[in-house]
Amino acid sequence: MSIDSRDDLKRLEDDVVQKKQPKKKGERIKDPLYKVKLVYSCETEVSRIKSGINIGDSVVVNSRYGKDLGVVLGVVKNHKDVIEADLLPILRVCSERDHKRLKDNESKESRAYTVCKEKISSLGLDMKLTGVHYLLDEPKILFYFTADNRVDFRELVKSLVSLFKMRIELRQIGVRDESRLLGALGVCGRVVCCHSLTDNLKPVSIKMAKEQNLSLNSMKISGPCGRLLCCLEYEYDFYEETKSKLPNQGARIKFGKNQFSVDEVNVFSKTITVSGHDRNYIKVPFENIGKVKGRWEISKLEIE
Repeated sequence: MSIDSRDDLKRLEDDVVQKKQPKKKGERIKDPLYKVKLVYSCETEVSRIKSGINIGDSVVVNSRYGKDLGVVLGVVKNHKDVIEADLLPILRVCSERDHKRLKDNESKESRAYTVCKEKISSLGLDMKLTGVHYLLDEPKILFYFTADNRVDFRELVKSLVSLFKMRIELRQIGVRDESRLLGALGVCGRVVCCHSLTDNLKPVSIKMAKEQNLSLNSMKISGPCGRLLCCLEYEYDFYEETKSKLPNQGARIKFGKNQFSVDEVNVFSKTITVSGHDRNYIKVPFENIGKVKGRWEISKLEIE
């Protein structure tokens, strides 16, 4: 199996690694809080639900884009860092009228997508239209697009306002956001995490794949968005903590007067594979490994 070049692998990483944010100042919340997912954008927010609203209910929320439809997912187990200003306001349970409005809007979105795409082409703009969304309860349309560089879309906005007689907002998004909006199947055969689980995913690096002994083949470790798989981060802390107590691959380890080289560390079988000058491979359980005077040694060796 081929291993891609360092430059090829580097392109899979996120362009900007998020810095740790300072703790927010504000009154901490003691009430139970719930995750609410915006139906169109698949973004998840935290909210305090009103009496009569249950998990699984469709609700009308006041999102950062405007009034829109969301779904109550479940209880947030740890919300010690959430303050009042973070909460997504829930306005009401979704009514029959709201559902009808949503259906009407979905039919309009298809036409708006076609019109906008034609305008982008006629203006010669280097951008790819990803999605169109009519907000539920106000005269506003969101147009999502991706582009390699910044785009001057002022003429496009003027043209769309003239055509639709509504407020127009164009939002440039990244390739991960595009997958979150559209949805896709990952290499595991399941719907990608950013669309089905949560949008609050941490940046992923090649180091995470290396730490888990994964093949450095871009086809194996990247998602439909062309970036590293988000799930590489899920088990990274476990691997890092476990391996910190073990010799690294390539390290020298001693048994009696014999020196061996560590060829593999397998955290699931809880063994390391070592080899000597004869290149015969021997598996050693973790419990038979330890440090003596700062050097790794094997206390017991069983050759099959």
